[in-house]
Amino acid sequence: MTRRRPSYYVLWALPGIALVLLLTKCGMTAPDYDKTVCAGPPLRTTAARNDAMENGYPINQRYDCIDKAMYEEMLRREAAAKEEHQKAVAERERAAAAEAALTLAQARRGFQTAIAAPAQEGRPLPQPPANLFVRSDYASTNNLVLPAFITPNPKDGRKHPAIIWLTGGDTNSLDDFWTPGPPSNDQSASAFRKAGVVMMFPTLRGGNQNKNHREYFLGEVDDVLSAAEHLARLPYVDPARIYLGGHSTGGTLALLTAQTSGRFSAVLAFGPVSQVERYGPSLVPVNFNLFDAKERKLRSPIHWMHTIAGPTFIIEGAQGNSEDLAELCGKSTSPLLRCIAVDGANHFSVLDRVSRTAAARIATAASGADFSLSVEEFQKKGNSPPE
Repeated sequence: MTRRRPSYYVLWALPGIALVLLLTKCGMTAPDYDKTVCAGPPLRTTAARNDAMENGYPINQRYDCIDKAMYEEMLRREAAAKEEHQKAVAERERAAAAEAALTLAQARRGFQTAIAAPAQEGRPLPQPPANLFVRSDYASTNNLVLPAFITPNPKDGRKHPAIIWLTGGDTNSLDDFWTPGPPSNDQSASAFRKAGVVMMFPTLRGGNQNKNHREYFLGEVDDVLSAAEHLARLPYVDPARIYLGGHSTGGTLALLTAQTSGRFSAVLAFGPVSQVERYGPSLVPVNFNLFDAKERKLRSPIHWMHTIAGPTFIIEGAQGNSEDLAELCGKSTSPLLRCIAVDGANHFSVLDRVSRTAAARIATAASGADFSLSVEEFQKKGNSPPE
């Protein structure tokens, strides 16, 4: 049998075939690994390649590795994004700290409320006995002129201490505010006028038959401060001895006023709430969830306990709104604040218990600095005062 010689072409191809087999055996069919191009070692397995792609790493197809230039660019972008995030967090923290340091007066400045309840046909103004109260209208912000009733001039040539009293319930309006009730529920605060303290009962925007919009604890603070300036101008009132008191909704408004201004010798806030949304729709017909959160915050005393600007007493019966009392007083370390829980009293009977003592002290105090109420004097013997 004759052996056939390899053809010319086969002989020529043998060296190339051998080289391919050699490179394949040595694992060098792809270009050599290049550290200037690759970030890390080559991706030897399909699993390693898939992991890299799932983590978002760019693959250099020539060297079968994570592309170094693209990887470093990705790291630069991640670092820049992290830095921007840290700056944003720091700015939010700075803004929150700045807002927390604001006083209520500063936070209110320039704020335009979206809550303004249209005036309704309210009750006519009451007609108190002329020997007890006379009408004396006062000017407030936004060119408002609002009715008020004030103790008549005793014409004794003296300047008397005075108190503005804010009624509970519909604080903007007045009805029969002069007739004393029983000790269990005397909302007339008549103890003050009986002690010789000049009293002022203001109506507020939208109250009674006033046609202006109510703002529910916002613009009404301006009304109270305007009423104080009106009262201070009366010839028989000592402008350095003007007090503020209020019960229930009136107590909340009194507390917000104390957090806004130090105008008063002392503020007596009976039974306020800590957050305005705790009032039912019959008193505050506003769904605050529909408005900017600042609307609720500016009307809620709990957020402004650090801004009490003058001597302030939060007073409540131990059987009254004690939860609000504890919440408000637990939020403040102000030396200007005193919290008094009265043993054996509720939200209404506390008025008679404390007003008689407060009225006597206001009547005899030479200045606001001389007025004080202590926790202990309204506790039953043997009980320790609340913290």
